[in-house]
Amino acid sequence: MFAIVDYDTGNTRNLKKALDYLNIENQLTADEQTILDAQAVILPGVGAFKPAMQALENRNLVAVLQQVKKNKIPILGICLGMQLLFESSEEYGYTKGLGLIKGNVKAIPKRQLKIPQMGWNQNQTFIKTSFPIDQQYTYFVHSYYADCPLENIVAGVDYGQLIPSLVQNNRVIGMQFHPEKSGRVGLNLLKNFQRMVIEDDFSSN
Repeated sequence: MFAIVDYDTGNTRNLKKALDYLNIENQLTADEQTILDAQAVILPGVGAFKPAMQALENRNLVAVLQQVKKNKIPILGICLGMQLLFESSEEYGYTKGLGLIKGNVKAIPKRQLKIPQMGWNQNQTFIKTSFPIDQQYTYFVHSYYADCPLENIVAGVDYGQLIPSLVQNNRVIGMQFHPEKSGRVGLNLLKNFQRMVIEDDFSSN
């Protein structure tokens, strides 16, 4: 069973519909033991970093998610959920993150581009990966990006600069885009994540 972390911040309905469509057993939960017993954990997120971290704190889920990594349970962060995996964010002032991947979340420089990045963008892979994402288009809605080591960037998009779109630190994976809004490509990525979990194949990084 895949646990979708419930902290009132996320596009959980569409994500759950996508997982149900793929026949991936899932449960929306904030229960500590259910999360720690899960086959994999998905951390969704829509909104701002600071209130999202506060919501996780209020539900005593920060330590739980850090324990998920320690227990080597695969975790997938989506959109804001991906950003929360990092050490900190500058959004609305410095806020400490979960610290599951090295790096910090920063504002996308305007550079005559619309902020937020909203819409489809083409991914390019930077390290060998089993994720079917190279040259594929996925759907983004975000104003901040992850500034992180290149060794953790599986794929990225060009939005005036490199924006990491798929990151990985062993069993911790983040997708800046919304796979549940990215059509067949997004569904294939979620299905591939399930395969990686079942086969314990996290060799991309």
